[in-house]
Amino acid sequence: MILRILDYSNILHWMTDALRRFKSEIFQGLAHPTRIAIVEALRDGELSAGSLIEKLDIEQANASQHLAVLRSKQIVVSRKAGNQVFYSIRDQALIEVLDILRRYFYSQLSTSVDMMKEMARQGPKPRISMR
Repeated sequence: MILRILDYSNILHWMTDALRRFKSEIFQGLAHPTRIAIVEALRDGELSAGSLIEKLDIEQANASQHLAVLRSKQIVVSRKAGNQVFYSIRDQALIEVLDILRRYFYSQLSTSVDMMKEMARQGPKPRISMR
């Protein structure tokens, strides 16, 4: 019985560590604004590499590097059709994560704006002279 509890505890610990590593890999894959822009451009479905390059106004070499990172982190998948390569998001749940992060950003921005408004409303603080 105790051995089973220890085994279960070890499995839970391993799964928790594995999940953290997985999350870290995803965030590393998204750790550049261009890669986030690529994922957001794929929100509504598959696009060719050429369409992504045109839509995001980026250089082909730059796009290739970022797409390689996104593929290696298994964030996007690709398929070849003739001489074109098409990309799509591996799992749409990632779009939900990006939407949550957008809401978080606006929430933080709103808090900062409210704080600045309050500071402006209170006016400048008198300075204490140390003579």
